[in-house]
Amino acid sequence: MAKRDYYEVLGVNKSASADQIKSAYRKLAVKYHPDKNKGDKGAEEKFKEASEAYHVLSNSERKQNYDNFGHAAFENGGGGRGGFGNFDFSNHFSDIFEDFFGEGFGGGRRSRRSNNRGSDLRYDLSISLEEAFSGKKQDIKFSTSEKCDTCSGSGSKPGHEAGACSMCGGHGQVRSSQGFFTVQQTCPQCAGAGEEITHPCSTCNGQGKKQASKRLSVTIPKGVDDGTRIRLSGKGEAGSRGGSSGDLYLFINVNSHDLFKRSDENLFFECPVSIADAALGTSIEIPTIDGGKAKIKIPAGTQSGRQFRLRGKGMPYMRGSDFGDLYVQVNTEVPISLNKEQKELLEKFREIENEKSNPSIKKFFQKAKSFWKN
Repeated sequence: MAKRDYYEVLGVNKSASADQIKSAYRKLAVKYHPDKNKGDKGAEEKFKEASEAYHVLSNSERKQNYDNFGHAAFENGGGGRGGFGNFDFSNHFSDIFEDFFGEGFGGGRRSRRSNNRGSDLRYDLSISLEEAFSGKKQDIKFSTSEKCDTCSGSGSKPGHEAGACSMCGGHGQVRSSQGFFTVQQTCPQCAGAGEEITHPCSTCNGQGKKQASKRLSVTIPKGVDDGTRIRLSGKGEAGSRGGSSGDLYLFINVNSHDLFKRSDENLFFECPVSIADAALGTSIEIPTIDGGKAKIKIPAGTQSGRQFRLRGKGMPYMRGSDFGDLYVQVNTEVPISLNKEQKELLEKFREIENEKSNPSIKKFFQKAKSFWKN
C-alpha cells in the first residue's frame, strides 16, 4: 500500500511553519493516542503514521530531503513505514510527549519536584483513658528539617537559580541502548530532579532545608482508641530544593486503667459485693469514666458474675455524638478470717439451709450422682 504524503497526513501545506506542523501533529496525537483508543488498530496506525510524518517534517534537514525526493529519501534504512526502519520509536515519542504534554504523557520537568518530597515522621503519644474520653490539646516537640530561610528552600545561593542537569539535560532520566532495547533510568547525577545547583546556598549546602527543633500543638479527638493513627498533612520533614513537605503521623497509646477495661466504645467494670449483699440485695454507687457516679440496684439472690448494663456511660464514638455502654459485673466475695460470732452464725445458717436456696448446687449433685451410677 502506497504511503500518503506527509503533509496530507498532518493536514498542512508545504509552506507551513514549524509551529504549525507541531500544532497539527499534537491534535492528531491526542486524538489517536493508543491509551485513549485501546484495542483500536485503526487509531494505532493513524497515530504511527502521524508520528512518522512529524518525525520527518519537524527536522529541517529531513524535511528538505523529503521535499526534494519524497519517500524515496528514507527507503534505505532511513525510517521506512514498516516498523519505522532504524527510527528509534521509543526515544522519539518520549521526547515528543514530554515536550507536548508534560506529566500527562510520560512526565515533563514540571513533575520532578515530586522526587524531592520530604520524609514522613512518626510521633508516639501516650494518654490516659480519661483523656481519651474527653479529648485534649497537647504541645509536642520533635526534631525535623525545615525549609531554609536563606534560599527559601531552592538550594541555590540568593540571586542564582538552578540550571538544567548537564547529564540528563533537565529530563531527570537518562537512556542507554542495550542491543535492540533502550533502557531509561533515573539520572544518577540529579537523582531525577532534572536540575543542578551551580551556586549552592551557604546555609543549607544546596539542600534547601536545615535541621530544627519544632514545637506543634495537636488536638486529640474524643474517643480515640489505643493504636489510633492521626495524620497531620505537611507537618513532616521539609522537601529538598522546593519539594513538598512530608506528613506527621501521631500514633496514640491509651494507657491501661486501674478500674475500667475497654472494648471499642464499651467499658467494663468489676464490682465486688459481699455474700450478704448478694443474697439479701442492696444498692451500690460505682464510678463512671467522666468522673461522676452511677447508682445500681443489686437484686436479692444476685449470682457472682452477673452483669448490669448502664447505657451511654461508655466511651464516645470518634465520629458522631453517641456513647458506648458501661457493663458492671458483680463478683461475690467470700469472707476470710471470720471471728467467732460470724462462724457461729454461718454454722446455724448451714443447718437450716435447704436445697431450694441453692438450685445450681442441687442440679450439680444430681448430675454427679447420675454419672457415678452409670
